[in-house]
Amino acid sequence: MVSVTVNGQTLEVEAGSTVLQAAQRLGIEIPTFCYLKRLPPLASCRMCLIEIEGLRRLQPSCATAVTEGMVVRTDTPLIDETRSSMLDMLLANHPLDCPICDKGGECELQDMVMAYGPGRSRFHDPKRVFHSRDIRLSPVVIMNVNRCIQCQRCVRMCEEVVGAVALGTVEKGMDTAVTGFEGSLASCDQCGNCIEVCPVGALMSFPYRYKARPWDLAEVDTICPHCGTGCQLTVGARKGEFMRVRSKEEHGVNRETLCARGRFGLDFIEGHDRIKRPMIRRDGTLVPVSWDESGDYLRRRLAAVESKASGGLVSPRLPNEVLYQFQKLMRTVFATNNIDSSSRWSTPFDALAPLMAGYSRAPLTDVIGVDHVLVIGGNVTEENPVTEYLLRDAARRRGTGLLMLSTRPSRLDADAKAVVRVSPGGEVASLAAVVAGLAAAVGDKLSGDAVAEIGVAVGGPVAGNGGDGPDRLAAALNEGSTVTVLVSVDLLRSSDARGALQQLTNLLQLLRLLGKTPALQFLFDRANQLGAFDMGALAGGLPGLQPVVDETARAALARNWGAEIPHGPGGDLDAMLDLCVAGQMGALYLVGTDPLVSYPDREFVARALGAADLLIVQDSFLNETAALAEVVLPAAGYGEEPGSFTNNEGRIQQVAKFREPVFEARGNLAIFDFVAAERGQILQPSTHVAVFDEIARLIPAYQALTWTGLGADGAFTKEGPTPPAEAFHAPPTVSQPHDGLLLVTGNCLFHNGYLTERSEILNTVANDPYVAMSAEDAAKLGLSDGDQVVVRSTRGELVAQLKVEKPFPKGLVFVPENYRSLRLNSLMRRGEYPCPVKVHKAATAHAIEGTNRVWRGA
Repeated sequence: MVSVTVNGQTLEVEAGSTVLQAAQRLGIEIPTFCYLKRLPPLASCRMCLIEIEGLRRLQPSCATAVTEGMVVRTDTPLIDETRSSMLDMLLANHPLDCPICDKGGECELQDMVMAYGPGRSRFHDPKRVFHSRDIRLSPVVIMNVNRCIQCQRCVRMCEEVVGAVALGTVEKGMDTAVTGFEGSLASCDQCGNCIEVCPVGALMSFPYRYKARPWDLAEVDTICPHCGTGCQLTVGARKGEFMRVRSKEEHGVNRETLCARGRFGLDFIEGHDRIKRPMIRRDGTLVPVSWDESGDYLRRRLAAVESKASGGLVSPRLPNEVLYQFQKLMRTVFATNNIDSSSRWSTPFDALAPLMAGYSRAPLTDVIGVDHVLVIGGNVTEENPVTEYLLRDAARRRGTGLLMLSTRPSRLDADAKAVVRVSPGGEVASLAAVVAGLAAAVGDKLSGDAVAEIGVAVGGPVAGNGGDGPDRLAAALNEGSTVTVLVSVDLLRSSDARGALQQLTNLLQLLRLLGKTPALQFLFDRANQLGAFDMGALAGGLPGLQPVVDETARAALARNWGAEIPHGPGGDLDAMLDLCVAGQMGALYLVGTDPLVSYPDREFVARALGAADLLIVQDSFLNETAALAEVVLPAAGYGEEPGSFTNNEGRIQQVAKFREPVFEARGNLAIFDFVAAERGQILQPSTHVAVFDEIARLIPAYQALTWTGLGADGAFTKEGPTPPAEAFHAPPTVSQPHDGLLLVTGNCLFHNGYLTERSEILNTVANDPYVAMSAEDAAKLGLSDGDQVVVRSTRGELVAQLKVEKPFPKGLVFVPENYRSLRLNSLMRRGEYPCPVKVHKAATAHAIEGTNRVWRGA
């Protein structure tokens, strides 16, 4: 620690701290333009100049490190005159078009001139003009170069934080101009972070342009509904109409950054296919009815199917209170444990529970500030973009060693210490190989039998696609003293999800034996998947991830709920669909989810849903599954009801209501009450605050939390005790490598699931549906980038444009899951992932039509 005196106040700060940081701790304001906390100092704007005793010249406080005994002044006449002169120089060339500038009212230059500027300008020369008209850099970013004050926040944000390097500068001195490559943003993520950090109106949001003024907007802080990173954002509405999204500096896990989906993708709430009124099926057609009429019909139909099984599927995008109340409704009113919370993969509870018991519920910035971070599966750049920003910062500024093990490359590979690129489906075998490599390092800490059990040689496709091998990862993990493991949902999509989770358990146990104090977090791509697990939206798990078969846990909940809970574990979505096909499913209740689009094997899902005696769909949008339902109930959408999300960190944050439900939609909790009443029962409590209080009382990780105590940055749920060591799981049996092409899927940069497809703004920046494969495979098949290609499996085919990706491993075909028109799930077979496919150039007719047709039995 070193001692520094600022304006007569003395304090101690850590060595290496800047004068600006010391002043901020004392509450002393020093103006800045080019400074941002998460960026390396540039010291170009000269607004933060200060006097240091013993030095003749003024020094930039953002780039001057504190030394022992330093005495600083921030408010002398010389400083005031210098700041005034700097602002006078900026205004000399700055257009005075504040009345039409979108930044008017929240412009940092305006604020600085008011606080520190000259009373009158001494410059009377003609203003410099780069362009007479604004430049449209991209569908969402428009630029007025004449307003730029050359702080270069945007350029540095793009390069240092986002990693896209889409912006740069040309010329020098007063002629310096920020621009994209050849006047466009060809390599841009379209995240809009450059707009957010621009202190003036040089970079602006085109969708928001000329729509409102800051003082016209009613703003509400809330949480992004897309991926599980859980970014905070501020929604602005004018007279009830959605206008824009912005982020706030130093708030939430994301601080001032957002990805394209978070900043520009919330207009999905204005989707044109909203369900306006309840509907029931008459003569094969869904017809709108009143809530009373739908209730009468539902009561009769529920009574008619009461003797058969029931089941429920709920979306992990819904708030905790809705998820909790749904599983409670199914277990008490419908008397079933047939509950699931994902329509894309099913997770074996017995393999998941040991991992979740030791889940690290802590800030991501703390969790990744360790010696090594192992990222397993997926593509962080596209699945969880803001998490990628934080990982890049950890690697570049904090010295964290990134270790990557995945099929798909990501932009983080450039900052990684080691990259293991595996063949499609090879993650589990490679993970087992890492475990085997670590076993040798454990040595005498394990019995001979245990070492033999986990040290079995692992063959198969564990490397062979360039880069490092699993042994390199094992050596790196053994080198560091602290390790964090981040796991993509790709491992849960795998046909051998159980084996993947077991190998993760092995890995964490070994790291504990080696004294690495490992942390674990999942990189969920749905906003509240961790919350769904915590709330008990699982066939085998009660709230708090307590096993359904645990009589003590079941009895405690039954006492609190005043109702019996079925004894045996229920079935996940896979099992529920089998019950439908077998004619044993009475009422199947789906909330906010569309399995007909997202679940593998579309033909089977359509057959299963059609075979349920009573299909109830509760949703905001009339999706493809809702079109098959017998009863459709219009639910409030995002922003139309309050609640909370639990993000990947275990941070619980409030999701705000910023508008009333449209048409005749009701809140999800109110609809659950409505359905329970039609079964002759009462579901209590029924308000989001009362349900939250019950959650905080009954779920150990949430105990002592209060709705009013969540605060601006949320609150962290509690970690459970370190799970006891269990027997090591044997490595998986490695099958012969597939010699053809294997299809994998996931999210693309501009879309997450299918909600974002309803965003008109994102659809202007997103690629058309595409098929990605390696340059080597494309050349072998005689294909070129941009060709229309057919991807065919044993189940069907689709047609899309080819995107050649040089870093892709051989044998990999990637198709984003986010395009309903592709009907990607028509190619996939249940329980088979990755999916074997063949790819060839599309016939002329296919290319001209530009449509996707599915041929059964192809």
